[in-house]
Amino acid sequence: MKRKFYAMAFMLLVILSSCSNDQSAVQESKTKGKLFIIGGGKRPVAMITDMIRISGVDSTGYIIVLPMSSQIPDTASYYGIKQFTDRGIENVFAFNFQAEEDMTASRIDSLKDASLIYISGGDQNIFMKIVKNTPVHDAIHAAYEKGALIAGTSAGAAVMSEKMITGNEHKHPEYTGNFRTIESNNIEIDEGLGLLKNAIIDQHFVKRMRMNRLISASLENPQETAIGIDESTAILVDRNDATVYGSSQVIVLRHKTAETKVVNGLLGAEDVELNVYLPGDKFPIVE
Repeated sequence: MKRKFYAMAFMLLVILSSCSNDQSAVQESKTKGKLFIIGGGKRPVAMITDMIRISGVDSTGYIIVLPMSSQIPDTASYYGIKQFTDRGIENVFAFNFQAEEDMTASRIDSLKDASLIYISGGDQNIFMKIVKNTPVHDAIHAAYEKGALIAGTSAGAAVMSEKMITGNEHKHPEYTGNFRTIESNNIEIDEGLGLLKNAIIDQHFVKRMRMNRLISASLENPQETAIGIDESTAILVDRNDATVYGSSQVIVLRHKTAETKVVNGLLGAEDVELNVYLPGDKFPIVE
């Protein structure tokens, strides 16, 4: 009798687990959009053409440029629009949300229905300070879930993930652009848009030699895939798959063990996997 009870209980657990997995798959499939994450620098004509093609705005829909990362948003708006109009796309608009009164219902609805949302470079902290916990944040997510291509360069790339590298160091607050150590509790991580799950993005990666920063972020966040994207290079993220576009490399770190050692403030770990991907290569965000 006990054996029958345990067997039935086991079968029930299997069924419930299967239902739970199916539900998770359904939830994941609700997001129809894609991410085009650019490492900064010059954007080759082919890259702009790729964004247009992938988003479908060459046949229908429109583009909205969000310039709020920039300290000169009017200039960022101008060049953000120009890169698309130069390729023959006329339905391009810039929404410079700076305060709550800018977030009108009509603008928010337009953002939700955009085919391509492009986030400019600048300072990712400025962008998140403006959009965090606002209708703009929710509208970007709504557009992504409906099928929009969400693109961003430099700071616009950093904001894509849940855990965002701010660019600041706790132990070396004077900014030099050089990340000379691999130390614990040094790299500042804050909340990003959360469009990209289970990954942390770094940008201008090879050009500005930011390996130490990404190693530090990886060792202290072993559950995240750490992705460094070089200038004039991008990844297209379609659910769990990433494809490299552009002209340079993408570096991916995976910290496969949850155990990170700290000795005198220095970080250490074993079994850290490093891959260098070239244009055209594909890799999974989560293995």
